[in-house]
Amino acid sequence: MELQAQLFLFGLLAAAGNLLGGWLLMALPLTNRRSVRALVALGAGFMLSAVLLDVVPEVLALWPGRAAAAMGWLLAGYLLIQLVEHTIAPHFHFGEETHHEEMLQHGVALTAVGALGIHAFLDGVAIASGMLVNFQLGLVLFLAVLLHKVPEGFTVASIMVSAGREKRAAFLATLAIAAATFAGSVLVSLLRPAVALTLPISAGVTLYVAATDLLPEVNREGGWRNSLMFFVGVALFWGVHAFFH
Repeated sequence: MELQAQLFLFGLLAAAGNLLGGWLLMALPLTNRRSVRALVALGAGFMLSAVLLDVVPEVLALWPGRAAAAMGWLLAGYLLIQLVEHTIAPHFHFGEETHHEEMLQHGVALTAVGALGIHAFLDGVAIASGMLVNFQLGLVLFLAVLLHKVPEGFTVASIMVSAGREKRAAFLATLAIAAATFAGSVLVSLLRPAVALTLPISAGVTLYVAATDLLPEVNREGGWRNSLMFFVGVALFWGVHAFFH
């Protein structure tokens, strides 16, 4: 398959994960939403392993003899998500939104959705950047992103519901997040020479999502099952890694 078509296909599939997450919030009874929480734990383990063991070595290979500069761009990606999710949008976490009073405050819900939109855009950037380096890295990053796309769509829909909006508004917010994911893939496909910058930045974003967004949610929920799913995510990455190598 032509590279451009691959970038578009995987961008669309990742965006579909957002839409699935939004649908699950509306369709699943409360008792069945544990499966979404399990995905958060699984995704955290897979993403953390992928970024440290696959993406960082590729970043260093793109910056021979300039490891400090490469890690500086990775740190920039990490700090960017901290700025967006917890400075511009001070009330933000993955999973179902239960702080209804805070979400009802003027502009809080839309700010949180906007932060998620930037986050989703950078997810698309990560997938496309990996594909431009090599197909195996792109596929690993796609799987890592996909595992948290459903919880991401679930989150944005629950934000709108907690803010007192109708289901239509929740669907439109989820659709906007999905579109942002696809747009990130498209932009990188048009700016291919910039992959030496987009890959380390997206690595920092992925590291933040795994270690600072998802893993604290796993620990906050507690219980051995969620913790076990985190390690299953790590094992799943090793299985994919061994298959490719």
